[in-house]
Amino acid sequence: DDGTCNHLTGSRFPSVALPATSGSTVDPSTLSGLSILFCYPRTGAPNETITDDWNAIPGARGCTPQACSFRDACDEFRSLGVSNIFGASTQDTPYQQEAKDRNHLPYDLLSDEKTEMIKALNLPTFEWKGTKLIKRLSMAIEDGKIIKVFYPVFPPNESANEVLKWLKESR
Repeated sequence: DDGTCNHLTGSRFPSVALPATSGSTVDPSTLSGLSILFCYPRTGAPNETITDDWNAIPGARGCTPQACSFRDACDEFRSLGVSNIFGASTQDTPYQQEAKDRNHLPYDLLSDEKTEMIKALNLPTFEWKGTKLIKRLSMAIEDGKIIKVFYPVFPPNESANEVLKWLKESR
């Protein structure tokens, strides 16, 4: 843990309207109840070859397994009182829609293509091929307040289980 998310727990989520794969916009600061927002660098496109330079970036690989871990645990999250689950990246909404459809994700993906959320929350990022990407993290947001941050997230496919464990122990 490099400490770049220490400032988040206990703070209000800023008002940022993010385009969602549902076609609407979502402002996490206005959501009622408990929401889980997981952030990931990027999902690969169909038939995209993962290159060595991507694999060499610590924490970069594993976005699809992370998203699928939340997909597979959706019912358990709901049973524990989670009202909303969202994934977020800097990819555009059409790209995210393809990933949502391909991976049968039952929740919306939010696009921070303009990096408004990244800037407002001062989230950790890295650059790859000239594009700013969010480092992998998850946040529990209750009535607009960030109550728990999971960072760093490793391994990515255990991301949902880590959040579920916390929910069971703390709620």
